[in-house]
Amino acid sequence: MNTASRVYRKADFAEVRTLWQQVFPDDPPWNRAEEAVSAKLAVQPDLFLVASDGANVIGTVMAGYDGHRGWLYAVAVSESHRRTGVGSALVREAEIRLAALGCRKINLQIRATNIQVQAFYDRLGYGTEDRISMGKRLSG
Repeated sequence: MNTASRVYRKADFAEVRTLWQQVFPDDPPWNRAEEAVSAKLAVQPDLFLVASDGANVIGTVMAGYDGHRGWLYAVAVSESHRRTGVGSALVREAEIRLAALGCRKINLQIRATNIQVQAFYDRLGYGTEDRISMGKRLSG
């Protein structure tokens, strides 16, 4: 199987949306492709990567860097391509791009009940930190 990662293109939208609907079926509206993709394209669009198998999008990762910490979001791989190295390659490419910007630490969040995803990140060298994740939605 020949897979490649590259920066997201507008023509990828429909496939990204379908992939995210499959991988993140319970995500809230603000995490859906219609909201998240346009927001990402406005800020550091070169940190939105897709993996493709020929003409098909089979994986995504969005990364961000605020000058202090890097973040990973929307790491998704189609079910048919899991455990083939696609997710690991996307995360590593995001890490390389973040490091090139001066990033020295990357954070990410996963649901506490998602043991399989926790194991994936453990294998990539990420560890659980003693933190409480808090958030606030801003209207507007």
